[in-house]
Amino acid sequence: MFELRLMCPEDRVELVSDALDALDALSVSVEDADAQTDAEQALFGEPGMPPPKDGWQRSRVLALFAQRAEAVEATQLLMVQDFFGGCEVLGVNEVPAEDWVRLTQSQFAPVPITDDFWIVPTWHEPPEQARQVIRLDPGLAFGTGTHPTTRMCLGWIAARDLTGQRVLDYGCGSGILAIGAGKYGAAQIDAVDIDPAAVDATVANAQANRVELQAGLPEAAQGLYQTVLANILATPLKLLAPLLCSHVAPGGSLVLAGILERQADELKEAYAPYLALEVSNTQEGWILMTGRKP
Repeated sequence: MFELRLMCPEDRVELVSDALDALDALSVSVEDADAQTDAEQALFGEPGMPPPKDGWQRSRVLALFAQRAEAVEATQLLMVQDFFGGCEVLGVNEVPAEDWVRLTQSQFAPVPITDDFWIVPTWHEPPEQARQVIRLDPGLAFGTGTHPTTRMCLGWIAARDLTGQRVLDYGCGSGILAIGAGKYGAAQIDAVDIDPAAVDATVANAQANRVELQAGLPEAAQGLYQTVLANILATPLKLLAPLLCSHVAPGGSLVLAGILERQADELKEAYAPYLALEVSNTQEGWILMTGRKP
């Protein structure tokens, strides 16, 4: 495997990336050339919204090729293109052979939610102290237990008795929150997502954890639930306020995550006509917000 490394200004990133794709690069990635320096730039986007930028002011573009000759030929073809002006070839390097499966697995260790509640990949044995375990491997859908928003939601679930409850996981991703609700006693669980791949992942993960639930697209959410969970992002959560609150039964709980600390007041305002939200937990700049339906 050989890696072609380029330096490109922001306005050339998309053109160069498309050209590399047309030249049969196995993969193309873009990173901030000023990362870990004072000039580093943060780029944040949200689902359904256009990306804020195609790249950074100084973007490093990396393309993988199976053979060195392919990488060299791609370099030669790019250098004669008008759109390559302002770009620089940093070189072609051989990528050492790796056991990529083992390397990927080594990055995902068991994750503690509480002292006795753990998320454990299938290639690990559960820790001795684990009394409640969700078996989950990294996949296409969000939610492996490593992100603070997921951990906070699962911690909220673990601190409650959901026995007999009807629970909705809205924006289910991998299904990890729905599975957690099942582990803590929920009697009927609906898990919905706009992404069919997430629905498929939820079904597979639930079966692997012996949790019964119904998974589908958002229209599958029907009626009232004693607990409604939504770990998405602030912008869609604000737009979804009327819908999510309409599914919360009187006296039921709404649990929201995917929210930055600075966004707390925006969420409180959006949900004020329906219920009062409060910050229940915070980790690494993210917050968990909860409310109870009157």
